[in-house]
Order: sequence, then C-alpha cells, then structure tokens
Amino acid sequence: MNTLFDKIWDKHVVQKVADGPTQLYIDRLYCHEVTSPQAFSGLRERGLRCFRPNQIYCMPDHNTPTHDQDKPIEDSVSRKQVETLKNNAKEFDLTYYGMMDKNNGIIHVVGPEKGLSLPGMTIVCGDSHTSTHGAMGAVAFGIGTSEVEMVMASQCILQQKPKSMRININGTLCKGVTAKDVALFLMSKLTTSGATGYFVEYAGDVVKNLTMEGRLTLCNLSIEMGARGGFVAPDEVTFEYLKGREYAPKGADWDKAVAYWKTLKSGDDAIFDKELTFDGKDIDPRITYGTNPGMGIGITENIPTEDTISAEAKASFAKSLDYMGFQPGEKLLGHPIDYIFLGACTNGRIEDFRAFASLVRGKHKAEHIIAWLVPGSWTVDKQIKDEGLDTILHQAGFEIRQPGCSACLAMNDDKIPAGKYCVSTSNRNFEGRQGPGSRTILASPLVAAASAITGVITDPRDFID
Repeated sequence: MNTLFDKIWDKHVVQKVADGPTQLYIDRLYCHEVTSPQAFSGLRERGLRCFRPNQIYCMPDHNTPTHDQDKPIEDSVSRKQVETLKNNAKEFDLTYYGMMDKNNGIIHVVGPEKGLSLPGMTIVCGDSHTSTHGAMGAVAFGIGTSEVEMVMASQCILQQKPKSMRININGTLCKGVTAKDVALFLMSKLTTSGATGYFVEYAGDVVKNLTMEGRLTLCNLSIEMGARGGFVAPDEVTFEYLKGREYAPKGADWDKAVAYWKTLKSGDDAIFDKELTFDGKDIDPRITYGTNPGMGIGITENIPTEDTISAEAKASFAKSLDYMGFQPGEKLLGHPIDYIFLGACTNGRIEDFRAFASLVRGKHKAEHIIAWLVPGSWTVDKQIKDEGLDTILHQAGFEIRQPGCSACLAMNDDKIPAGKYCVSTSNRNFEGRQGPGSRTILASPLVAAASAITGVITDPRDFID
C-alpha cells in the first residue's frame, strides 16, 4: 500500500523524464511580491501568458507595512515591489488581493482560511513556508523564482520525488504546550537538516487532536527540519474547518469532495523510508537559545554545555551563543527581554490571538516591553474585533497592528533593533532575521504572552490554573 504522499504525488504526475525529474501538475500557485517579479518578466520576454490564470492567486505580504496601509508605502523598495505585483497581476489577468482588501493577508494564512487550499492538492509558492498548506492534506512546497515562471507558463513543474517520512507523536500534550512547542521539540531532535530530502507525514494521537490551526503551525515549520514539506492526512477536523469557506466545494460537490478526501490516508501496511515516534508528555513549553530553529530547549532547561556538543558543531555553537549574548549552561528562564512579536504565517491566526488574550486577560504588559501583535489577515483582524479580543488586549496594554508578515523578517518597517531580545512566534531566528543585530527567541503565543507580562522569559504554566 502506498503512503498518502505517494497517492497525491502519483495522481499529479504528467510524465516522467527518463533518468531525470518528474513533470508534476500543480493545482494552486500562490504569488507574493518578493519572488514573482522575475517570473513575470520571463513570461513577458518569451511572449507567454499564464496557462491557467484561475489557479493563481496573488497578494503582497512581506513588504506590507503594519500601519497606515491606506497611505503610500514610505520605503521605496517595498513600495516598488508591491506596486509591481499589482501591475503584473493586472497585466496577466490574475486574482489579486491588495493592501486593505478584506481578502488580503499573509498568503499562507489566507489560502487555508478562504478554502483555496484543499485536501489532495499540489500547492506551490516562491516561499519556503508553503509547507503550511500541508495541514489541509495537500502536498505543498516552496519553489524558486524560475520554477514560479515554469508553473505560470505550464501549470506544471519538474521535480525529483522526495523520500517519505512519518513522524508519530503519541499520547497527549501537557498544559501550556502547543503545536508550536511540538514543532520546536521536533526540530531540536532532528536538527535543521534531519529531514532533508523527505516529505513528512505527521501522525499519532497528538496530531489527530490538534486543531486545524495547530496543524497549520506544525506543517509551517517542517521546512526548518530540512524537509521538502510536511502534511497531515485529512479527517473530520479538516472537513469541519473547510465547510462553508468561500472557495470550498458546495452542495453536492461538497459531498463528493468529502467522499474522495476520506480516501486520502496512508494504508496500515504503508512503508515509509523513515519513521520516528515521540511521546507528547515529553514536550514542555519551548524556547530557542541560538541562531537556528533547531537550537531549542524546554523553557526550564539550561542551554547545553560545550561537552555535549559534537566536535564539528562546536564552532557554530560558540558563534551562535556569542551573537545571542548567552553562555553555555545558562538558564534562560527569567532572562530580560525587550520585544514581543505575535504573528507571522506560523502564529498569526485567530487561535493564536485567543491563546495570547486568554493569558493576559486582567493583567498588564510590562512597561518596558514593546509588543507587536500582528494579525495574519484582515479576516483574523475582524475575528479579533468580533470576539472582543481587541478590548482584552487593549486593557492589558497591547495594540493590534494591521496584517502582514511584519517582524518575521526585516523586509518592512517592523525591525528589532540591534542587540535587543525579541520573544517571537515566527519561524526563524537566524542572525539579523528580524533586523540587523537583532536577537530572536522563538516561542509559542503562550510563552510570548507570559513573557510580555513579566518582561522576562517566563513559563506560561505559571499563569495557567
């Protein structure tokens, strides 16, 4: 019996090149402003149009400011990139959701919430975190700009088929532990290269019991283990999430789609190239201490000491700690911080804001903390207001910014100053990722909320009954 990955992949094979790659059909292409300009230029130079424009959706997100979006973007580079995408989408007759459009947001947040990303699909975007959409039961992965052009021109792509891996997370999660903590735990176990060459299927009771938004967070971070992508087999959680969404099938088409989606699972006798199993009870709230997402610890643990680091990794370990201003063996619980960032395609959804608000309700942000709370889309922004979360957050001293990628990466105004510490719900903690010289500590919305209240790295379980 084939794995679910095999089923979806094989169904989309157009042809196999002898001793070469597979020509794979793509159901959905997402485009943002950073990786698409050269692709459009390539089409223009060759006198080509997009082969199936109705399957391509465009929106700016990386360069989008999170304030005054109704005014011209101040930064000239960002302004040009956003305007170029708008003009290209118009020229090539593509669906475009611009700034301030109710449909706009981070492309990896908007796709699932609008029902554009569906089980059994192949989905690509010129962005590594396209793996997010795998939570819907899709084969979703990031591609390069030349490949974006390839998909625009032919709705196909040339790809070598990855190997398959299943990661089982059994048991249950303890209080205060979220999908983000699960992902950070897996990255610390596998390292940032442990899943290189694989497509990962997440399974086990912990995964089955995650909400759809938790699964989106987990799949989002697959790329940080080196994986080509990650996904979860669709089930009743998936169907309930999708039902009634704008682009999801309706009526008889819905019933037909669900009947098919229910067949999308790996067989009991499916053989994976690699399989790993973990227990949910072994996962605590997590934080990172270094400059890649795999350098993480349980929040009450100490940074590793040099004697526990392999010889080949000691130099990069020392360099990371020097950059972060930490010491081997140091405990980070109680370490002072400066910034909090809630948002990104990792944790910018409504459940993340609910979690953050639940912990800060009736409390107040530490005075010295600068907090950027950024919805992943205008839909999330509306949900925050409809549910009264904005009132809870304002009373606790927080402001809600306008949607965009924001402080996940330094392509817009929201940059962390050099030397400052930011507890961030984003996906990467590379040197300078959030701004030149910035120091990023990856964490869940609950850890971010607890730390925002105290002004130091704080275990959220201290605030949970």
